[in-house]
Amino acid sequence: GQAGASWSVLQWVLGLKELGHRVVLVEEVSPEKLVPAGAPLEESGSARYFHELVSEFGIEGDSSLLAGGTTQTAGLSYDAVLRMARECDCLLNTSGTLKDPRILGAIPKRAYLDVDPAFTQLWDLQGHDLGLAGHDRFVTLGLSIGDAACPVPTGGRKWIPTLPPVVLSRWPAAAQPPERPFTTVVNWRGYGSVEHAGSFYGQKVHSFRRFFALPAATGERFELACAISPEETDDVAALDRYGWRLVDPSHVAGTAGDYRNFVSESAAELNVAKKGYVESRCGWFSDRSACYLASGRPVVAQDTGLPDSVASGDGFLTFGTLDEAAEAVAEVRQSYGHHRRAAREFAEQHLDSRSVIPRVLEEVLR
Repeated sequence: GQAGASWSVLQWVLGLKELGHRVVLVEEVSPEKLVPAGAPLEESGSARYFHELVSEFGIEGDSSLLAGGTTQTAGLSYDAVLRMARECDCLLNTSGTLKDPRILGAIPKRAYLDVDPAFTQLWDLQGHDLGLAGHDRFVTLGLSIGDAACPVPTGGRKWIPTLPPVVLSRWPAAAQPPERPFTTVVNWRGYGSVEHAGSFYGQKVHSFRRFFALPAATGERFELACAISPEETDDVAALDRYGWRLVDPSHVAGTAGDYRNFVSESAAELNVAKKGYVESRCGWFSDRSACYLASGRPVVAQDTGLPDSVASGDGFLTFGTLDEAAEAVAEVRQSYGHHRRAAREFAEQHLDSRSVIPRVLEEVLR
């Protein structure tokens, strides 16, 4: 039900298909994480969501939901997946979530796709098993991983940097005027933070508190599709007091279609990054922001140490401080038509899956 995460994978699947490749989507899920707890795979809400998703995009004949540690699947059978693994050219393994040793062992070229830069490398350094072993190539959305300005250790691996791809045909520029204000989709605390070499690499919450005063500083309305526990009473109260409007992400962005509608209905995105991305200067670029830009919705994003090749400017504006964020928001509002057009142009220039994916494949397959 986290459709932003679904789209993160779908951009690669649909983008590869658009380029003429045959793609098999295999999603491995731990049986104990099936929803509801204890449900058999085929009767679970997880399988229902998976079937609806792959059917919507016409890939049901090339997809399989696999219960980890078993041969139980929803969609393609385990034997069919294993047969296709032996015939394929390579694997793009998002966050190493496909762990089945028989399937992995059958694939000649295996690329790890890191969508959580800095955290991935630091957790690996601290001895957590992220599934990095057994891969031949390592791709990351951290455009500055390995650069001198980024203190995150590479683990002795050569990381191939890439921007997130967007299938532009699936994300047309929004024709209608926006119905919502500045928005974003937020997971307040996704998982644990990391400490390394005296630095704290925190979560979204640890960055966001610095910008609580933004509505008052700009006079703008901001709407957060925010996954936040009711037990976060201090932060919930502060967000309300400072004028942020919270909506339930499962209601407005729980399916692929709803997520796309939420983005296209927004005036622009305000993207406050996880503190770990900011602290590490890893050059993380959000696949969510990529969707806003493709939709012709400007993005005001916290700077994560992006390289000069991805310059802040028209359509995509970065900030470091509260004052800089307020200035960027005011600039977007003052010249909205210009920034709306520039946002789509940014996506066409930098994020088009027809350009991004071939560059990654060239590196992976060499």
